[in-house]
Amino acid sequence: MIKNILLVTILGLIAFGCKPLSNSKYNDRENPESVTEESVAELMDFLSSDLLMGRDSGTKGLEEAANYIEHVFSKSGVKPYFETYKDSLSNFKNAFNVVGVVEGSDPELKNEFIVLGAHYDHVGIIDAIEKDSIANGANDNASGTTAVIELAEYFGKTKENKRSLIFALFAAEEKGLLGSKHLAPKLKEKGINLYAMVNFEMIGVPMSKGYTAYLTGYEASNMAAKMNEYSGDENLVGFLPQAKEFNLFKRSDNYPFYEVFKVPSQTLCTFDFTNYDFYHHVDDEMSEIDIPHMTSFIKQMIPVITQMANTKKKEVYFYE
Repeated sequence: MIKNILLVTILGLIAFGCKPLSNSKYNDRENPESVTEESVAELMDFLSSDLLMGRDSGTKGLEEAANYIEHVFSKSGVKPYFETYKDSLSNFKNAFNVVGVVEGSDPELKNEFIVLGAHYDHVGIIDAIEKDSIANGANDNASGTTAVIELAEYFGKTKENKRSLIFALFAAEEKGLLGSKHLAPKLKEKGINLYAMVNFEMIGVPMSKGYTAYLTGYEASNMAAKMNEYSGDENLVGFLPQAKEFNLFKRSDNYPFYEVFKVPSQTLCTFDFTNYDFYHHVDDEMSEIDIPHMTSFIKQMIPVITQMANTKKKEVYFYE
């Protein structure tokens, strides 16, 4: 695929404020609280499209992605957590997180929060390979972003959560976790009672292991065990030795929440260092993504998040 042929046209559309939302089939879904292969594919297709030019922070491409997420949130009964969905970063110019909330239904438990997050930025335009210079970031991290949006839409429509759910899409992760480093202390200053933070990162292809995903910081808490229990699948979440070896617990947007709140804050991922060759590469494209795998995993996370949000007591905790 030779993308640069379209470069001038795309830049022109963005410069004149083109809003792709009206052309999105995703807006016309008849049953938006259902996670389907079609809905996952529609989200992935837009978020990893050439129109967004690799979603680098501070660019019009990332702003277009934010506009889209904001639109879906507003259609789905997800309210802005702050005055608006877009929360400007204090540590990076012209970039913002997109933050929505679905208030819990229980008069007491609604004062406890779970944050579901993913970074929606990527690295933008990079050195060309065969005349392709757009790093579309399909697996990294349109896939995680899609999971959060699907979950936001589901809970926004069904309101099945007793605890309140914050849905946070982070900018500037690729600049050093800046979006989550901005949001975590801001939420702390507001005095929220955070139960847990679950982050989604690179879930676009299946693992070559005996489980569906791994959890960073696996040995530090019982989160993986509880996720398996809540899902009814003992092989949903497992341990990846490389995650510990490379200290992935500290390398994604979960970590600023751990630092600030000292509550279980961990990342789910399916990239196992053997199953995907296109990290920060122009070929990290929609065509490389396994949509049935993604859909199945997101659907399995619905009962997990539902149970986390609805148990009378906080059942997920760090080990002593």
